Amino acid sequence: MDYLIQQLINGLTLGGVYALVALGYTMVYGIIALINFAHGAIFASGGYMGVILLSYLSSKGLMDAHPWFGLTFALILAMGYCAMLAMAVEKVAYKPLRRSSRLSVLLSALGMSIFLQNGLMLTQGVYDKAYPTAFTQGGFEMGGVRVSFMQIGIITVTALLLLLLNALIYRTRIGKAMRATAQDKIMSSLVGIHSDKIISISFAIGAALAAAAGIMVGLYYGSVRYDMGFVPGIKAFAAAVLGGIGNITGAMIGGFIIGMVEILAAAYIPHGGEYKDVFAFVILIAVLYFMPTGIMGENVDDTRV
Repeated sequence: MDYLIQQLINGLTLGGVYALVALGYTMVYGIIALINFAHGAIFASGGYMGVILLSYLSSKGLMDAHPWFGLTFALILAMGYCAMLAMAVEKVAYKPLRRSSRLSVLLSALGMSIFLQNGLMLTQGVYDKAYPTAFTQGGFEMGGVRVSFMQIGIITVTALLLLLLNALIYRTRIGKAMRATAQDKIMSSLVGIHSDKIISISFAIGAALAAAAGIMVGLYYGSVRYDMGFVPGIKAFAAAVLGGIGNITGAMIGGFIIGMVEILAAAYIPHGGEYKDVFAFVILIAVLYFMPTGIMGENVDDTRV
């Protein structure tokens, strides 16, 4: 039982990261029906911005004196940087093609993903960069279950960000405008909603969440790499589809499911660690076979009344 609880905690930690990244995919798709394949590269950019900021703060001694203040400061700056980066990507790669065919937009998204990934490789190098993780060491043990301070931090930050996003979407004017734009862009523009602005805000929010996930992954595993966004990005996309692409709550649930499946498969299936990615996608295929719109997706008719 202790072993199971330990794996559930590990799965919750990993699933929270996938959920944050999946939200970026599902928010953008829900508004403009676009799969933003550059999202994984933005996730990696957030991880790199985190290591740059935390290394600088550590060199000044701030991480020794006030570690959680320094971490919060780095997290906010990285989220802001990635939000602006995503808005720039939307203006350059997506907005000019908004009236073009979906194939053109898809190719632009793939091209931007390659551009950003290679930009990280050229500016940061091909080797892993180590995070200053001395301040995250430690934890506590109850029975046979060990919980690290880093896991507590990741779960807490993830829960806080998910609650803030939920409040933004359902309790603010911006959230109401985002939901209206997702439902009907033409009608929302007729009632005074600036759809271009709302689309940019959606890109920025999704990128900020991905940046937070990138920093947490860097702290959890101790390093970042220029191509670190590819596999988590694909898994997060699978989580968004699993939950129902375009559905905020579904993306959260899908992220936690993918994380749990990955951890439990590695723990309980012989040689499962070698095939944990396969099990996650088997679950995705099974769900989509029986529920093509995902767990919380809805059938959408193109006809407008």
